[in-house]
Formats: sequence, C-alpha cells, structure tokens
Amino acid sequence: MGGVYLSRDPVPDEGLASAHRRLQAVLDNASYAIFLMDDRQHCIYMNAAAEQLTGYTLAEILALDRPLHDIIHHTRPDGRPFPLSECAIDRAFPEHNQMRGEEMFVHREGHFYPVAFCASPVRDDASKTIGTIIEVRDISMEKRAEAMQRVLINELDHRVKNTLATVQAIARQTFHGSDPVALTSYMNRLKALSKAHEMLTRNQWEPTSLDDIIGSAALTFGPERFTLAGPEIMVCSKMAVSLTMALHELATNAVKYGALSMPAGHVRISWCHQPPADSVLELVWAEHGGPPVVPPQRTGLGMRLIEDQLAHEFDGQTTMDFAPGGLVCTIRLTIPEE
Repeated sequence: MGGVYLSRDPVPDEGLASAHRRLQAVLDNASYAIFLMDDRQHCIYMNAAAEQLTGYTLAEILALDRPLHDIIHHTRPDGRPFPLSECAIDRAFPEHNQMRGEEMFVHREGHFYPVAFCASPVRDDASKTIGTIIEVRDISMEKRAEAMQRVLINELDHRVKNTLATVQAIARQTFHGSDPVALTSYMNRLKALSKAHEMLTRNQWEPTSLDDIIGSAALTFGPERFTLAGPEIMVCSKMAVSLTMALHELATNAVKYGALSMPAGHVRISWCHQPPADSVLELVWAEHGGPPVVPPQRTGLGMRLIEDQLAHEFDGQTTMDFAPGGLVCTIRLTIPEE
C-alpha cells in the first residue's frame, strides 16, 4: 500500500532518493489519510491510511482517471447526486484558501462513513495554486459516541422531569389544606429547578454561558425589568443549577418586598472575573426604584439557600447589603474545573 513518491520525476541522486524514502515513511506511518490532488482535482498521491480509509489503492485511483470527488464523494446519504461544484473540500483549490469541515464519503464497498477534513491549496514557487492537499480522518466512532450521549442525556432529562413531577404531586398532597402561599413558593422553586435542567439539556450538559443562565432567570420575571452587564463566562452544570436557584430566590424576594414590587423598580445584574487566574466569579445583584428597604428580622429559606449553599458548594462568599435605596447582593464563587 502507498509505496509511491510524491513526484514521479527521475530521482537525480541518492540524497534526494533518501529524502523521498523518509518522506514516504512518514506519510505511510501517519494515522490520518492524506491525499494530494492536481489542478484537475485528480488524486496523484494517497498514503496507506487513505487507501485503508477509502478501500481503493492508489493504482486503482490513478487508473480511473477521474476527480477523486467522483470516486469517493459523488453521492449524498439520501441518494441524491453530489456534484463537484458543491463540494467544500474542492473549493480550497479555486478559492485558494484552506477549508475545514465534516462530510460523508462513499467507501469502495458502497457504504457511507463520516469524515473530518482539512483541505489546503498547494502553491508553486510563484505562489500559483497547482493542487490541493487533503487531510482526512474517519469520525464514525465519534458520531456513534455523540449519538449515544444524546440518548443518555434525553433519558436523564426524562427521568429528571418525572422525578420533579412526582415531587410536585407529593407536595400537593402534603400541603393540602395548609398555607397556599407556602405551596406556591415551593412549586415555584421546583419550576426554577426544572427550567435549569431544561437549559442544561439543550446544551448537552456542557458548560453554559452565564449570560444565558441570568437571561433565562430574568425572563421569568420580565426581562424589561433587568439590566445585564458582564463578559462571556462559561460555568459548569452544577454551578448553573445553583445560580439559577439563587437568582430565582432573589427575584422572588424582589417581587414580594423589593424593587420588582414597584412599577418603576428594576434590577441590575453585573458579573466579572476576579483574580487569581480568572478562577473567581463575582456577581452583583443591585435593586433600584423599589420601596425603602428594611433589613429583615430573620433570615428566610431563600436567603439561607443563597448564603449557605453557594458558599458550601463553591468555596464562595455572599454578602447582603440592605441599603435604603435597594438590596445589593454580592456573590463571589470559585469556578470549578470540569
């Protein structure tokens, strides 16, 4: 397999021949498939990995004397023809630019398989584009793993929703005949938790943008009442859930007693990284335009959740400033690595 020089010109001396042999050894030892195309998009070289990937030998490809696209990339998975003019890989030559992406190739035996590619133009000494070099790897296993991950995440989402629905049903029975305000507060906390899980499911439980987390929490209480300001920061799923719950408690408190209880009241939420090494997140919740603030005589469940849980889980600190002009809550958390 492989076994040909990149150039079929006569080898003028043993030094050049030795260099060709070393280059051939490197290319045939590569785990990625490598193709070299001429200005007609015909393949003039492929390494051993490329032969294994496609099922064709270089001799067979040369004998077919057609653009490589028409041999291994000619049909879409749904059966429609895939013309060369629409192929992103082959645009590297006419556009004189590197192209990257994913495509579906057709094996010699007829089955389709997904690949990731990088196609770059080859230029001569005068910078004229004379061909294309393409690096390709089979990503079938990655795609299967992604599909399995989606199945598992969807199953997790289904189980979480069922669990929360069961907890809601138990709560309704437990609180039956009791304080309806307490039941409403409890159910709203469950809804906030459910929304956090829905957002994480959409993101495949990958790190989530802090802006999305805060924006989602604000949306529940009217986004026009909030001003958001802060850089792009990604946080892990555990922190996303905890912050969602903390913001829900702050907003609920603002609706009952603070700025959101007044038509002109609003909340500014700002955040930033703090040293060392951007590992500390500082988030400030500041209320304006509400009634005069009176410090509470006792700490409710919501405030205990904010002050104790976040500090315990993320080595953080929460301060509540019950200033007359509006509550200011400052949360400092250590962003965990995932």
